[in-house]
Amino acid sequence: MTIPLDAQHHSRIRTFHPRRGRTGTRRAEALERLWPDFGLDIPADADLRRPVDPAAVFGRVAPVVLEIGCGMGDAAVAMAAADPDRDYLAVDVHTPGLGRVLTEIEDRGLTNLRAVRGDALDLVRDCLPAASLAAVHVFFPDPWPKARHHKRRLVQPAAVALLADRLAPGGHLLCATDWADYAEQMLEVLSAEPTLHNLHDGAAPRLATRPVTVFERRALAAGRQIADFAFARRP
Repeated sequence: MTIPLDAQHHSRIRTFHPRRGRTGTRRAEALERLWPDFGLDIPADADLRRPVDPAAVFGRVAPVVLEIGCGMGDAAVAMAAADPDRDYLAVDVHTPGLGRVLTEIEDRGLTNLRAVRGDALDLVRDCLPAASLAAVHVFFPDPWPKARHHKRRLVQPAAVALLADRLAPGGHLLCATDWADYAEQMLEVLSAEPTLHNLHDGAAPRLATRPVTVFERRALAAGRQIADFAFARRP
């Protein structure tokens, strides 16, 4: 598969808001103590990035699920706990959420979850080979609601082509958003990617294994509908 020439340009466009959040004492301690065993860093400098070998990271060979923008880790933790036969990489750029992922790994004794700090597109493009992922989860990415910022949205043709290339045949790309116009864009972009096919007619039923997070409850309370999409890599 040929990745569009604008993929690298898109990766330089920040697709996430820089957020300032307080890292509590326990999470800060977890980041320092547990990161060497359960954390991965993706360098901002492309020359410093190296291939990631999931078998070495997890100590076994198993299907790998990548969650882009794990936030406070609610979905990644719950889904990894319920799915011990697959390994999960939870990626974000914000350390408070990654600290919580680490505390949950320790508290629950999870061996199939790792916290990854850095830009997920850098990880996918430079550190993971083609057909290496069983699934990619993009749950509630930054909506960038202002029209002039729509170019910063993660679900764009170049990024979707890159993610599709990293999926194994039959692998799933699952997305969710609570912004109506972003839902329209997601469906259009995902449907236009020739290596993917929609598992449903339009939007998908809500994924039963995806937990309802505080963020999602707030969106529903504000009157925003949740749209899920489920696409699969063609053989």
